[in-house]
Amino acid sequence: MATAALPLRALTLRQLQFFSVLVEEGQFGRAARRLAITQPALSNAIKQMEKLLGAELLTRSTHRLELTPVGAEVLARTDFLVNTFEVALRDIESTVQRGRAFVRVGVIPSAAARVAAAVSEFLQRDGQREVELAWRDAPSTTLLAELRSGQLDMAVAAITEPPNGLTCIDLFRDPLVLVVRRDHPLAAAGDADWEAIGSERLVLFESGSMPALGNPARGQFAQGAEPYRVSYSETLYALVRSGQALGLMPRLYTTSLRDPELAVVPLQKPRIERRVVLAYLPGPMRNVVAQDLIALLRDRLPQAGEVTVRRMTRRTRARR
Repeated sequence: MATAALPLRALTLRQLQFFSVLVEEGQFGRAARRLAITQPALSNAIKQMEKLLGAELLTRSTHRLELTPVGAEVLARTDFLVNTFEVALRDIESTVQRGRAFVRVGVIPSAAARVAAAVSEFLQRDGQREVELAWRDAPSTTLLAELRSGQLDMAVAAITEPPNGLTCIDLFRDPLVLVVRRDHPLAAAGDADWEAIGSERLVLFESGSMPALGNPARGQFAQGAEPYRVSYSETLYALVRSGQALGLMPRLYTTSLRDPELAVVPLQKPRIERRVVLAYLPGPMRNVVAQDLIALLRDRLPQAGEVTVRRMTRRTRARR
């Protein structure tokens, strides 16, 4: 078995970088220009990779390149190696030249406030001030993909099912809530169930965990009109404010909502929640600081996980 693996040891990081850039650009000419090499040199490097692997990585045509099934598997591992190498170099540079460890943190936007607060505490601790941080905010699916490819050290993300290949620590549960106009009957009721939504149109996020969370419940209660699907909370709030829809979103998004025209209503029967987790790759951390930050986030974020939603009762409305 060791003998069979020997040809692969002839693969170089440079060849892997060439392959990664070629797939990203989708064309030999553009990739060669980006890499500052000739097109024949790039073509020969890819052919040498295929020879060492004993399999085709790409199918070539006049107009485009396509990954073979083997090529797709190799690309995932190539991107991980290339990204890890580049980040390790940046970490070494930061440590040697500025005396700072380099750590990359991913976070879903709705959890950014509490993650930033916990990281601030970490930075203020003795001995932890010299850290260079890179922040990445994106939907959970993007963050988990970037973790797998070596572009992030850790991510706070929302999941509905355990993601393969990653270590996940449950932090807290984030239930779905309704956002309604303050003059809507559900605002005075204090909470709502799915049946109470009736035939009213909903508006929800088109990506992230919302399709997996909201669609099954809508189907169970046979709600009529197809919901509006939007990308940003500002658009969701605008549609609710104008009376065109009821907003359906994770409660975490509403913690910073300060709109006198809108109310947040807990949604029950069934109570549907997403899991907010701290995710990272299994195995040793790239540096001790990243490991220490994971430990702090694991301890601090569950304590801040329960968000109090103001229940909109008649009495509350009378005070406003």
